[in-house]
Amino acid sequence: MSTYAAWVGAHPWGSAALQFALLGTLGEVVASSARLRRLALPCTPAQLAAKVAAWAVLGLLIKFGFAGMRGFVQALLDHGALPAWVADGVGRALALSVLTNVFFGPQMMAFHRWEDNLILGRRDWAGLTTAWKTLIWFWIPAHTLTFSLPHDYQIGLAALWGLVLGILLGWSSGAKTTQPPAP
Repeated sequence: MSTYAAWVGAHPWGSAALQFALLGTLGEVVASSARLRRLALPCTPAQLAAKVAAWAVLGLLIKFGFAGMRGFVQALLDHGALPAWVADGVGRALALSVLTNVFFGPQMMAFHRWEDNLILGRRDWAGLTTAWKTLIWFWIPAHTLTFSLPHDYQIGLAALWGLVLGILLGWSSGAKTTQPPAP
């Protein structure tokens, strides 16, 4: 067992909070920097400190969600509500990913937006529909891989995926804003 897996196994809740606090915040800084094409914080330093705490809470929420969805998928299998091919392997990972992102993802994203709104002192729900679309094109494939791994590695990879998505969205947003206007 790796040192990382031993740490996660010994501290499942603390490690979930810490990994999301670090990688989620880093993702916001990287996305902001990519969007502006220079090193840039996404908000004031005090707000960034609050975002670290918000990401930690989100890590705990995701840890609960992953555990709950594993039980949900197993209950559906036990009641014959899912086909047998999702009982293990990639089929189970796909079922976990789809059900997690359909039943848990939208509420989790709305909660995260609410956290951001509190921290930043705004009422901005714009872009939430776009965020929900990432559940289909990004999160379902990403979490299929995530749920293919042993449990001790899943939360860490989920946090890392958040960083990857931040980079992708920041880069694409920055690319759109730096293009000259059409003649």
